[in-house]
Amino acid sequence: MKFSMIFILSNTLLLLSSSAFAKIASPPSLSPTPAPAPAPDFVNLTDLLTVAGPFHTFLNYLESTKVIDTFQNQANNTEEGITIFVPKDKAFQALKKPSLSKLTDDQLKQVILFHALPHFYSLADFKNLSQTGSTPTFAGGDYTLNFTDDSGSVHISSGWSITKVTSAVHATDPVAIYQVDKVLLPEAIFGTDIPPAPAPAPTPDIAPAADSPNEKSADSKASSPSSSSHDGSSSYKIISYGIWANLALATVGVLVLL
Repeated sequence: MKFSMIFILSNTLLLLSSSAFAKIASPPSLSPTPAPAPAPDFVNLTDLLTVAGPFHTFLNYLESTKVIDTFQNQANNTEEGITIFVPKDKAFQALKKPSLSKLTDDQLKQVILFHALPHFYSLADFKNLSQTGSTPTFAGGDYTLNFTDDSGSVHISSGWSITKVTSAVHATDPVAIYQVDKVLLPEAIFGTDIPPAPAPAPTPDIAPAADSPNEKSADSKASSPSSSSHDGSSSYKIISYGIWANLALATVGVLVLL
């Protein structure tokens, strides 16, 4: 009996010690590693400018000056992002004086760089940006732009050009592309001798309306009674003079007979 009790107790202690050792020796459970955040989609500026617009002239300048590589790198490989102001083809066609064709290659490159900011700005950001004064562009140095927010309408002044944002082509961080209706011309290249804005066309003088035939006939009718009355009074005077003349002659004849 004692042997049985000892055997049972020893087995129980052995089982308890084994379970305790198993708990101590078991490795801790590890929480799963979270999946990395998906990389932002690659933004192809050439594709965006080809589909929208038409911006063919601006895109040609981007490619010929190699500025497209600078903008593309800023769009996809930096945290700052980029904001680009793109004139439509009609804006370049309307540019008569000064002409971009007379610029050197370096000057033309600076003009194209002048159309972008090295930071992403949404339309709502321009309200605060308009209060900071001059904003540097990709061209650097004195190549700055001034913004004015007028109840949500964004106006841009480059010195030579005063234009406004007419639409948002693409406005998703890190790339913002806004359409403008004029080419941005920097004072650093074209100087401060800015030609005055053309005067408004003079208002043509309005000639008095000619009298209509009906009015003329009405005037004739209105004047005819007075003419008739005038003619009648003249006839009356002639008859009166004739009567008096006859009476005078008769009187003279009577006196002669006497």
